[in-house]
Amino acid sequence: MKRRESIKLSALALTAIAIPLSVSAITKLNPMRQKQIFDVIIIGGSYSGLSAAMTLGRSLRNVIIIDAGKPCNRDTPHSQNFITQDGEKPNIISEKAKKQVLAYNSVKLVSDTAINAKKVTDGFRVNTQSGTTYNAKKIIVATGVKDILPEIKGLKDTWAKSVIHCPYCHGYEFKNKKTAILSNGDKAYHLIPLVHNLSKQLTIITQGKHNFSAEQLKNIKKNDISIVEKDILEIEHQNGAVKNVIYKDGSTEDFDAIYVQIDFKQHTNIPQEIGCLLTDQGYIQVDDMQKTNIHGVYACGDNTTRFRSVANAVRSGNVAGSMLNMELSHEEF
Repeated sequence: MKRRESIKLSALALTAIAIPLSVSAITKLNPMRQKQIFDVIIIGGSYSGLSAAMTLGRSLRNVIIIDAGKPCNRDTPHSQNFITQDGEKPNIISEKAKKQVLAYNSVKLVSDTAINAKKVTDGFRVNTQSGTTYNAKKIIVATGVKDILPEIKGLKDTWAKSVIHCPYCHGYEFKNKKTAILSNGDKAYHLIPLVHNLSKQLTIITQGKHNFSAEQLKNIKKNDISIVEKDILEIEHQNGAVKNVIYKDGSTEDFDAIYVQIDFKQHTNIPQEIGCLLTDQGYIQVDDMQKTNIHGVYACGDNTTRFRSVANAVRSGNVAGSMLNMELSHEEF
């Protein structure tokens, strides 16, 4: 072989080797270069999101769950009123659920935070805090809500332990105990009979002058329920267990549990960004099938209802996953 031809062949061989090496390098630098379109992106991997994912995984759907690891009930030591799991620690329920859900090979979970989403030609695009972009035909928003706690010293340390919000989730554990309800007016009156059913040692702390109606006041007094029109300065506690309430006038009163009705906000603005409506109370508006007003977007869990419990979150996630799969199936048929 002539020397010039040998040089040409060597150059061709090097080029052939170099091409796959350069493609491999690009793939490592940009793993999203070849865009994968999932069937469903689930934003939020707590109870409702995992429940939806299990239903979709069992329907052979290609699903990615984006979860920031901040479930709404992370402050409570035990989860109650959830059949088969009554009294279990929330993180144990969650870890068991993740293990079962991820056994379905078409379901993946990433630890990340979704920061925005938008409607695109082939579905939806979600960007995350890590800089990753995910694309899917449909979205489920299962992000829960963020509680806005009153600025009272000691309340944060006792929240979801002995300062509680739900008689169904926590009430049995404080039955017949000395109990307060920190609320006023119609909101308080809705809760008073439920708590009175669990404990007759009940006081209403209104944080200022009460605004009960004459009829409400008549029933409150008939049931020997005290009304304290004082502001709380501090909640004294021992390892999260309420001991005393210190009022701003310096007086104190001992309690075992305090119900607090608090405000909340959505964990994310993503639903509004893609056009989802909120109710007057601030929940994502859904129909009986957990479908929002935007085609292809479902929502489930605490961000859609005032009835906050693990059992209800799991139920709504199951419904959302089932109905979304039916929507996809009919579109593909």
